[in-house]
Amino acid sequence: MGVLHDKVAVITGAANGIGRAIAARFAAEGAQVVVSDLDVAHGEALVGTIVAAGGHAVYVRADVSIEHDMRMLFSRALEIYGGVHIMVNNAGIEGANVAIGEYDMAEFDRVIDVNLRGVFLGMQAAVTHMVTAGGGVILNMSSVAGLKGFATLAPYTASKHAVVGLTKAAALEYATQHIRINAICPGAVVTDMIHRITMNDPATEAAYAKLQPIGRMGTPEEIAAVALFLCSDASSFLTGVALPADGGIMAG
Repeated sequence: MGVLHDKVAVITGAANGIGRAIAARFAAEGAQVVVSDLDVAHGEALVGTIVAAGGHAVYVRADVSIEHDMRMLFSRALEIYGGVHIMVNNAGIEGANVAIGEYDMAEFDRVIDVNLRGVFLGMQAAVTHMVTAGGGVILNMSSVAGLKGFATLAPYTASKHAVVGLTKAAALEYATQHIRINAICPGAVVTDMIHRITMNDPATEAAYAKLQPIGRMGTPEEIAAVALFLCSDASSFLTGVALPADGGIMAG
């Protein structure tokens, strides 16, 4: 029996990358998973893979930056599975890779809408249910860029710092109501996002790998393992934590 047996987990940005790995790992550990993403094809394909392996999952299309969509996502999860025990606010975008002076305001707004507003709306929908349900776990996806600065990724960096702030504030607000709220701060992880940031340039990707003192980028599965820990009873005394999973970047 998996460590998430009989738990229901809603995961945003779950069609690809880290979100996909988290959804697959949670399903393998017995969770009933609500896969949410704007990428219908990959979201439905993931559900098919989980079900074929004997797991339980459904796909619900939702835009995390739209309040109605996030409330609908939670309503659908409740209709299908009867409750939600875990909310993973994973959806995020990197935005343009340019200096502030060259940054387009529409692009800035898009990054903030997805990375910050989306996490806020996901948390808001989750706590509304979890308070009456007697508790739950919320996990927000920040970044090592939520703990230190990265040139030419200022809006992304700002949004991820803000996610850490939201996590800490909300953890204090709901600690006595049995709702634990934590964040993961990954370093460079081999996903489509990192390929876009590096523009698939081997030399740039090698440089990103060297950012991690252990000498390589992480894998989505490694981040999923951290997510499993933070969403399971193994971390029952942790709340308000922004946990680096960064190959040692923040150790220096």
